[in-house]
Amino acid sequence: MKARKRLLAMVALVVAGEMIFSLPFHLPRYLRPSMLEGFNLTNSELGDIFAVYGVTAMLAYFPGGLIADKFNPKSLIIISLVSTALGGIYLTTFPDFIGLAILYAYWGITTIFLFWAGLMKSTREWGGDEAQGRAFGILEGGRGLTAAVFASVAVWVFANGIPTLGLIGEEDRRQALSSVIFLYTGLTFLAAIGVALWLPNIENNGISTSIKSSTFKMLLKREIWLIAIVITCAYCGYKGLDNYALYAHQVLGMSEIESASFISKTAYLRIFAAISAGFLADYIEANKTLIMLFFTSFLSYSLLGIWGGSGELVYFAILNILITLVAVFALRGVYFAMLEETKIPVKNTGSAVGLVSVVGYTPDIFLAPIGGRILDASPGVEGHLNYFWLLSLISLVGAIAAITLYCCNKRLVRRVG
Repeated sequence: MKARKRLLAMVALVVAGEMIFSLPFHLPRYLRPSMLEGFNLTNSELGDIFAVYGVTAMLAYFPGGLIADKFNPKSLIIISLVSTALGGIYLTTFPDFIGLAILYAYWGITTIFLFWAGLMKSTREWGGDEAQGRAFGILEGGRGLTAAVFASVAVWVFANGIPTLGLIGEEDRRQALSSVIFLYTGLTFLAAIGVALWLPNIENNGISTSIKSSTFKMLLKREIWLIAIVITCAYCGYKGLDNYALYAHQVLGMSEIESASFISKTAYLRIFAAISAGFLADYIEANKTLIMLFFTSFLSYSLLGIWGGSGELVYFAILNILITLVAVFALRGVYFAMLEETKIPVKNTGSAVGLVSVVGYTPDIFLAPIGGRILDASPGVEGHLNYFWLLSLISLVGAIAAITLYCCNKRLVRRVG
């Protein structure tokens, strides 16, 4: 029975962890060309909308971490899911640029303030002392399975709302997008029900003076800031996936539906990559795993920057796209396992997650606007190649930060020993 309860608890975390972000991010990730057309947006405008989300999310991370250490994460997660789903109903009205910016600002609060640190704390509790890599790897891999399955369903729903012959009309496109939005809204509500039924309570005793003091001390630890840099670089790679459907459409010559189908199918790689990375991290250390993955993504992005626009090397480009996907998904599966390797107390997990997330998820603010302007400044192949060079440079910075963190952790182990 205990094993069954643990399994159901992880299922609840996995589904909640993906569905909370499905409304803000799945539509522009898997149906980006169609969303740009359906909402009459440019790449730059969509990037600015994401930046609004990033600002409110950044302001929510740290106080959200403190709240997760004070209140039961289960209740916080349920409130977040329901609040996010309500925003999906408004999205079906196809608001203009200002309306979308306000909606994404709202989502920046609902998906982060009461949710993110609670999710991370619940996952760390689930993993215990010996299985942090596996816990976070299973969470990320499971989220990948959830994303892939429902993205495939969403693409099927969208395709069935589009006429099989002729050009896609604006009304047909909007009706098809509305169906997808309602799908994700319903799934987000269902995720809240799953959490209510299956996730156990984690009782917290409030934030004592000593915990507040230790939280302040964490601000001074260079390891915390190095973890934040690692997450920033890894998350830039993940945010970079938002442009892959557009790349497939504009450079690889796929149609709107073909590009959406291709990107939704690649989400299945997240399952294998994140879970494998989690087990590898428990075997050889999370830090070593991070270093290898950053160098892999650096090499692959560089090759895309050189040859990713050649018409004769389409399969080469697709192969490198798949490699970057594996590396990015694997990075997300293990970077929070670094909390255990840097000896952050479990009781301070919420505060630590809040601290590193304030910096680590700033790509929500800057990467989409920068990427949108890169693509709009050089439409077509050149813009996408420039974007890959940007991601390559960021991966190199991530590798350097991971190496530095590895050296710091080794000194920490020697001091403790």
